[in-house]
Amino acid sequence: MFDSQLYRKLSLAAAVLGFITMAGCSGQRGPVANAGSAQPANGAASKAAAANAEPAQPAGGAVSNAGAADAEPAQPAGGAASKAAAASPASASAGAAKPLHLVTLPKGTEITATVEQTLASNKNHSGDPFAARIVRPVKVGGQIVLPRGTEVTGSIYEVKKNELKVVLDSVVRHGVYCDLNTHSRRPSDKDQPKRRGPKQKDNSTLSARTRLTFKLSKAAAIPVKA
Repeated sequence: MFDSQLYRKLSLAAAVLGFITMAGCSGQRGPVANAGSAQPANGAASKAAAANAEPAQPAGGAVSNAGAADAEPAQPAGGAASKAAAASPASASAGAAKPLHLVTLPKGTEITATVEQTLASNKNHSGDPFAARIVRPVKVGGQIVLPRGTEVTGSIYEVKKNELKVVLDSVVRHGVYCDLNTHSRRPSDKDQPKRRGPKQKDNSTLSARTRLTFKLSKAAAIPVKA
């Protein structure tokens, strides 16, 4: 009888031990199954990422196409700008100044000008410059070479006690500096109406607005528009 009871206890213990062992095995298989199922999940995620990445390429292509579309119209615009730039020189040349050529004022040519400042023998010195303005057009063969209003530069040629002499030195025409060589003039040589009787001579002061007629002592070349 003792043996049958011991046998039952041993059988029960073996059954319990077997149950525990099966439970432990089933507990280990669960995570393995989960790990195995995680791989398809990652594969699905990879496919989803790939699916997401693949549409990105057409999107980038669309941007590139859009950029190309934007860039392509810019070329005709640049071409138009180039045509406009090419047209500019033509229009500029059309409105460009006419070419210049030199005309010679022969020796003895008269240049009548008005002095624009007062000069005095007791204040000024030889070589002092002054400005004057032509009041009568200077022509050669009927062509105006020095128009009325042209500014010329002169200087005091000689200063003595109570007397001074002046000359014209230069003129600038169309941006070109031209030398002038004239005979000297005194204040008393000013242009004035003819009067009877002796003229009063005062060569100590050359007043502003005095008109003098100079004569070239040497021919002068002056640029003129064709």
